[in-house]
Amino acid sequence: MIMIFLGAVFFFALLLSLIFSFFIAKLAVRWNVIDVPAGERKIHKKPTPLLGGAAIFLSFFLVLFLARDRALAGNLEWSHWLGVFAGGLFLMIGGFLDDKYNLRPGRQLVFPALAVVSVLLGGVQIEKLTNPFGGFLEIGGLKIFSSILIALWLIGMMYTTKLLDGLDGLVAGIAGIGAFVIFLFTMTTRYHQPDIGLAALILAGAAAGFLVLNWHPAKIFLGEGGSLFLGFILGVLAIISGGKIAIALLVMGVPILDTAWTIIRRLAAGQNPFKFADRRHLHHRLFDAGLGVRKTVLLFHAFSLVFGLAALFLQSQGKILALALLVVLMFLLVIWLNAKEK
Repeated sequence: MIMIFLGAVFFFALLLSLIFSFFIAKLAVRWNVIDVPAGERKIHKKPTPLLGGAAIFLSFFLVLFLARDRALAGNLEWSHWLGVFAGGLFLMIGGFLDDKYNLRPGRQLVFPALAVVSVLLGGVQIEKLTNPFGGFLEIGGLKIFSSILIALWLIGMMYTTKLLDGLDGLVAGIAGIGAFVIFLFTMTTRYHQPDIGLAALILAGAAAGFLVLNWHPAKIFLGEGGSLFLGFILGVLAIISGGKIAIALLVMGVPILDTAWTIIRRLAAGQNPFKFADRRHLHHRLFDAGLGVRKTVLLFHAFSLVFGLAALFLQSQGKILALALLVVLMFLLVIWLNAKEK
């Protein structure tokens, strides 16, 4: 019976997201919130409506509200979800303003910061972290330390998905895979957290529904708010599922490493990593190497799925080895691209 319920929830979230995406695309065109292809970083050929993240945001929280009895069956309280909702709403507002008026980078930072503060005011905290050498590191009594960790983690996740959003279906697909892996993880006997699993499954459904219209050639884009929201909500799910940050790291491993390398590379060149934009991201380089949009996106999805599913069967030290393997693979991929570009 529970499987029928979960299946119904997934497909309802998918259907809602698809319907919302269709109508939001129409509204974006009417409001002239459109991404017009201009400059070398733009790969799409024709003007495409933005604001697609609003479809995921609306369907996720609407289905979560309808299933609130099960979503609050564990340790989570209304205040936690209210903080997450407020944070997502700030991202939607900021994303709309940026998509419409092209805000300066300094003003763009305000909304992710407000999203983090909302989560903290809602009472979300990290009580403990898994010790890779066994046991746990209790940090429940160090709320300042917990808040700093949450802030750094969420900002990092948001800007990873923001910088990753360069190809049709890339971010929505990885977010959906990440949410589904968290769902599987929290439904296992050892880590049984059906309330978190339900929220993750709703997110996976919402991402899948949006992906129908976002797949190449995309009929609608996530926009600023959507790209930030997916990193934000994935980061939140990793925290409230008991600090299962290693799983999110494995799912998002390649994009996170690419973001870290991008920041280091731009700083070394004397550029502001958050104000400067280029086509040196890994997904751009793979596209330019001849893989095209769909093959590049599917390669990223495959990395996320394989390493995410591997996390279900690995203990703490095994996950560290898997992360090390990801670093090696990323390094080899960069070497191959450098050789191909010469």
